[in-house]
Amino acid sequence: MNKILAVTKKELLSFFNSPIAYIFLGTFVLVSYYVFFWVDKFFARNIADLRPLFNWMPLLLIFLVSAITMRMWSEERRMGTLESLMTAPVQIWQLVVGKFLACLSLIVIALLLTISLPITVAILGELDWGPVIGAYLACVLLAAAYVAIGLFVSSKSDNQIVSLILSILLSVVFYFIGAGTFVNLFSPATAEFLKNISTSDHFTAISRGILDFRDIYYYISLAAVFLVLTVLSLQKLRWSSVKSSRHRNIQFFALLLILNLIAANFWLQRQRVKVDLTAGQVHTLSESTEGILSQLGEPLLIRGFISKKTHPLLAPLIPQIKDLLAEYEAESNGMLRAEVVDPKNNAELEEEAGRRYSIRPIPLQISDKYEASLVNAYFDIVVQYGDKFEVLSFKDLIEINVISQNQIDVRLRNLEYDITRTIKKVLYGFQNVDSLFSGLKTPVKLKGYVSAEYNLPGKLKEFKSTAKSVLVDIAAKSNNKFEFEFIEPEAEGGKVAQEIAENYGFRPMMASLFDSNKFYFYFVLEGGDFPIQVSLPEQLDAENFKLGIEAGLKRIAPGFLKSVGLVRPKSSAPQNPYLPQAASGKQFNFLFDQLSKNQTVKNVDLSKPISEGVDLLTILAPGDLSDKELYQLDQFLMRGGTVILSAAPYESEQAQAGLALKKTSSPVFNWLQSYGIEFTEKLLLDQQNEPFPVPRTRNVGGYAVEEIQMVQYPMFVDVRRDGMNEENSILSGVTQVTLNWPSPLEIDAEQNSGREVVKLLESSDDSWLIDSSDPIPDFVTYPDYGFSSLAKKQPYTVAAMVKGKFASYFAGKDLEFLNAKDAVNPADPKQPAEPEEVFTGFIDRSPESARIIVFASNDFLSDQVFQISAVGGNQRYLNSMQLLENAIDYSLEDPALLTIRGRSNFARTLLPMEDRAKAIWEYVNYAVGLGLLFLLWFVFQLFRKKRQHRQQSDYLGASV
Repeated sequence: MNKILAVTKKELLSFFNSPIAYIFLGTFVLVSYYVFFWVDKFFARNIADLRPLFNWMPLLLIFLVSAITMRMWSEERRMGTLESLMTAPVQIWQLVVGKFLACLSLIVIALLLTISLPITVAILGELDWGPVIGAYLACVLLAAAYVAIGLFVSSKSDNQIVSLILSILLSVVFYFIGAGTFVNLFSPATAEFLKNISTSDHFTAISRGILDFRDIYYYISLAAVFLVLTVLSLQKLRWSSVKSSRHRNIQFFALLLILNLIAANFWLQRQRVKVDLTAGQVHTLSESTEGILSQLGEPLLIRGFISKKTHPLLAPLIPQIKDLLAEYEAESNGMLRAEVVDPKNNAELEEEAGRRYSIRPIPLQISDKYEASLVNAYFDIVVQYGDKFEVLSFKDLIEINVISQNQIDVRLRNLEYDITRTIKKVLYGFQNVDSLFSGLKTPVKLKGYVSAEYNLPGKLKEFKSTAKSVLVDIAAKSNNKFEFEFIEPEAEGGKVAQEIAENYGFRPMMASLFDSNKFYFYFVLEGGDFPIQVSLPEQLDAENFKLGIEAGLKRIAPGFLKSVGLVRPKSSAPQNPYLPQAASGKQFNFLFDQLSKNQTVKNVDLSKPISEGVDLLTILAPGDLSDKELYQLDQFLMRGGTVILSAAPYESEQAQAGLALKKTSSPVFNWLQSYGIEFTEKLLLDQQNEPFPVPRTRNVGGYAVEEIQMVQYPMFVDVRRDGMNEENSILSGVTQVTLNWPSPLEIDAEQNSGREVVKLLESSDDSWLIDSSDPIPDFVTYPDYGFSSLAKKQPYTVAAMVKGKFASYFAGKDLEFLNAKDAVNPADPKQPAEPEEVFTGFIDRSPESARIIVFASNDFLSDQVFQISAVGGNQRYLNSMQLLENAIDYSLEDPALLTIRGRSNFARTLLPMEDRAKAIWEYVNYAVGLGLLFLLWFVFQLFRKKRQHRQQSDYLGASV
């Protein structure tokens, strides 16, 4: 080992004695930084990662390594010093390994000179260091392979230029042999083989943050093969023209060693030992996924219908899909079968894909050097459980980030989340009510607080006996996990009536508002974490009452899809019957589609009683609600439900002149105020914001030219980790979220005494309030931000949650609006309908489970805002979706997907900054890189002078 290190030291010193070393290193640093900031447009990508650097690093290393290794043996042969080395007391293999380590050390030094880039990204955003560490390790391993190739080529020629060219060509062959444009020319089996022997495919895997022993061994074996060939090549120079048996034995041993090194790669393909370096173990199945897989009661099939011949940007994603599906299969204990098939190669599979799953190939445009063409490719995944199946389409699986007009970044969005939530949906959707009780850990009891028959109206007398027969039937099928009891609240002097009034807020019911006869007819399910009220059905029959009981039981039992009620603005529905696709006002179609992937989503009309099957109510831009609609909302909360509100005093609207803001007033604001939740009627602005396309006027020779430009827009408040309450799981995995045209929330601590109050989101310290409702920035009057910024700057709350007991907003108020006095006769609309009994049960107090979550923006979940964000080339709106989905899962006490939802590849964005600041950061990195190179030169000069001084001292001492 001492001899190897001595050779390594000698080669390093000889390298740094020449100015060419610093020229090589300086060129490498400048080119790396230029590629990072200009070619891959780091700031335009707006993602806190180092992919722009490592996308090009393999190619940069080819030229750097070839330039370093070209002289290692060629120079020795040209100068005639190789013969003296052969006769030195050093083994040839020691010389080879010493030169190899010297070259590799230079590469490591070159890579260290780029260290300012990850530090910069970590300052400007939330950098995941796992992929960075993996990528640097991949660079070292790749460089080791290139160095071994370069040493072998150099040993074959005494011409440095020839060695340089051949080293570059051979390294390029190993890199591009697995490229998509090349492997598409061959059969799938051949293409897979070429990818396995390509340096690029293994580099991509490690740079994602996965240390797979197969990839690491590939580089080790490749370097070892060429080092053995180098030793053999140099050994031959010592041999005479007549080969002896010893020579043949050496060649045989070398060949045997090379074959074993290569063969081990194919054996390891069936093994998998890996370490996931990413934050949150992004590439490893989470405990939530394992928990859902453990619930499988019968075999589940995951089949990927994916074409081998596809777009070059999609081809690298296919191995990632196969690897993850293999992990699902391994963790399922034989209950899951996963496969990836190409329907193009099997007519039966293609027919099944189209006929059963309605999967069609998508046309993708591809181009090569000579022409552009279309390829029809499949890129879908089917998850099937029993007779239930769901299809993940091309749009569901991938995530696209637009870097420039001609450059996009394509990745899998969050494959584990997409597959796991689909498995959960088909698994829970497959459950039926007959198996409902098998999932209950403890028995459930239904208590019917029902008055004696002589107090009940005629219809309810009949319905009471109907309800009893339904409950008897359910109890008989429950396997002793369901029982019921009828209790008369008026008995014992009204003791029970007083208890249910205190515990549940139940008040006596009336047949109509003008009927003096009062009675009780309430049902409560007990056995879960909190009691659940079962409301009277609109139609008093056995079927509807049974559905209500089942809906309540599903909220208690695990393994059933939850139901989310969505209340959209009235103007968001299509208005023109002849134009069904045209709609005015805000649209929330994308939100509806996304939520439907995980839960059962129902559009709720608050003018009617809310269905018993709705577990949670989400209200978007509420606007002007009638008293009856507000009453339905209030009573939903009183039943212990969760209400999620996206609301604010300002909302956007389309005007003739373009975008405008209008001030809104909604009865919901008064309702919230009664619970100590109030909006500040001003717009919130923040220096930390998301860009927005706005018209700007540019003066060209006295002529005003109006253009649309992306500018920092303070009304799009960008909340980062320092403004998030990370102790609450609603923010799990959310690294950034933008609230559009928000107003601050004020939570009255005194009014909410006894309730749990959680502030979820806060703006930055550099945020302020304005009274203006003009959304267009004026950079002439206010050149800094486009709006007045003289107000005091401080953080403001923009999202909060309040949980606990709430008193009804309508307690003690006149409920005359509930009387259906406008009813008409269906047979003859001109004639009034017959008087109908309306049972007005009123709850004046909620249980502890009631919860209100408020996001202080009308627009941040609307389609229009999502489109604005997408036009800007980013997918930040996905964070808004994730935040709402987290809030829903948290409220429904369904945390299975919370831990894996936040693994989106493009979730980590950079801090907002002006163009000047971006330029400064870029120039600082150039300066740091060159400064480190100068420091390296300075340290070496000190070392060389110290070494010379020591040699002189040794010489003088020997002379004396």
